[in-house]
Amino acid sequence: MIPTHFPIGAPSTWLTRWAHLIRPGGRVLDLACGSGRHAAWLAQRGFAVLAVDRDAAAVGSLPAGIEGRVADLEQGAWPLDDAGRFDAVVVTNYLHRPLWPHLLRAVAPGGVLIYETFAAGNETVGKPSRPDFLLNPGELLDVARGTLRVIGYEDGTLEAPRVAFVQRICAVREVLGATPEAGRQVPPARYRLPV
Repeated sequence: MIPTHFPIGAPSTWLTRWAHLIRPGGRVLDLACGSGRHAAWLAQRGFAVLAVDRDAAAVGSLPAGIEGRVADLEQGAWPLDDAGRFDAVVVTNYLHRPLWPHLLRAVAPGGVLIYETFAAGNETVGKPSRPDFLLNPGELLDVARGTLRVIGYEDGTLEAPRVAFVQRICAVREVLGATPEAGRQVPPARYRLPV
């Protein structure tokens, strides 16, 4: 049973805004899950969650019902080759650019990438401040281009809980195909935008 109270922190508003695009009951990868605030929130809503982090203590303290895996995402080969594809890949407050191809491949047809992390400019207001940990202007758009359809994107500052420069994207891997008659394209799906 997944608790309905989240002592580990409230989920990102970016995730809660776009979670309706995840297939009901679908598989979700929470990458660099930390304390598991997103994994717990998603699991409580009926998603099958694989939460991955290098911190064994954090993974070990995830609520029952969440599959946890300890993996160093920045050393060696992609540790999730055996995990297949996901209806959603969720990443917040984490950036390791060599993972981009793996993350894009992990999004199943009809799946969604929900990503939010710090951006250039954050070095003027606090940490993280190293360029390795800050997205360049438009970088998330560049990552999705040609592979995923962007549904939502923001690049700016947040005032709470503290001032931070962030970039966020919600993008889907569309299921495109041809109709049997004359090979005509199927119209793109309609994605309900939050109000």
